[in-house]
Amino acid sequence: MRQIVLLRGINVGARNRIAMPQLRELLTGAGFADVRTYVQSGNVVLDSDAPPEQLADEVASHICDGLGLHIDVVARTRDELAEVVRRNPLADVAVDPKRYQVSFLSAALQEEAVRAIAALAVESERFAAIDRELYVWHPEGIARSRLWTHLAGRKLGVTATARNWRTVTALLAMAEE
Repeated sequence: MRQIVLLRGINVGARNRIAMPQLRELLTGAGFADVRTYVQSGNVVLDSDAPPEQLADEVASHICDGLGLHIDVVARTRDELAEVVRRNPLADVAVDPKRYQVSFLSAALQEEAVRAIAALAVESERFAAIDRELYVWHPEGIARSRLWTHLAGRKLGVTATARNWRTVTALLAMAEE
């Protein structure tokens, strides 16, 4: 089964550096098939019959054992990622794929947490929470966004990692090849 594996917080600054050829080699050596990566931010498409939650744990364990890094990992099947793209709840406003982010969560947030996050958005930002994804439109960018700062931190209570819309659609295209 084609799956997409998203590593959180790698190759940002000097910490948690992983070269993509090294990651592909590690995961191929661990028995995963057709391992491919996209850009340097920890995006992997591979074949695995494990459920996504188990796959995420396995990949995190292999990275820890093989590279000595403790990396949070989230995984989605190809079909789940296709549904994320199909939904696209902010398509009517999110016109720049670099400023349109999807945060992939290890579990859905409670309604109270979703309301608290939505309250952080400034007037120009848009936010939608559907299942285990948070869709966020940052028309002025993420640099000064309180909403983005909260989503990028560890205060959500679940593992989360974000990708811009261009990356999300590129990963789906890779998974469909």
